[in-house]
Amino acid sequence: MVFTVSQSALVAEQLRRAYAGDAWHGPALLELLKDVNAATAAAKPLPDVHSIWELVLHIAAWDGAAGSRLAGNKVQLTGIANFPVVPRPTETEWRKAVTQAKRTHDMLIKTVAALSESRLRERVPGKKYDFYFMLQGVAQHELYHAGQIAILKKAQGRSAR
Repeated sequence: MVFTVSQSALVAEQLRRAYAGDAWHGPALLELLKDVNAATAAAKPLPDVHSIWELVLHIAAWDGAAGSRLAGNKVQLTGIANFPVVPRPTETEWRKAVTQAKRTHDMLIKTVAALSESRLRERVPGKKYDFYFMLQGVAQHELYHAGQIAILKKAQGRSAR
């Protein structure tokens, strides 16, 4: 059997699986967030560890940064751009944060799926690596933080699935 799927489509699918589901490793980010409310998201059950909410905002910030880099911009997130400030923890604000993070991620996937093979091998503006490497890193970044979220849920007595 011969597969003729583009590298861009494969990378986009890895990004989708890491974020939305059907990942090999277990629950993806959105699967972990399904039963999380604002209080759980804002809680800090472990000392010196970011909250679930902070991690969701951070993931969204880096998805946005990746999209901006694909648009030709030099981007390096620091300070509150890297870990945005959590607003007053209400259910409305929490749902808004998750919705905006999903919207940003979906836009990134759409952009990645449309990339040419040659574009994947172009250097990221201001970096020493190409877009292929960056996008693999985005998927790894999301899975890393999904693991943290699973641990934070367990620390609060909530299921990771």
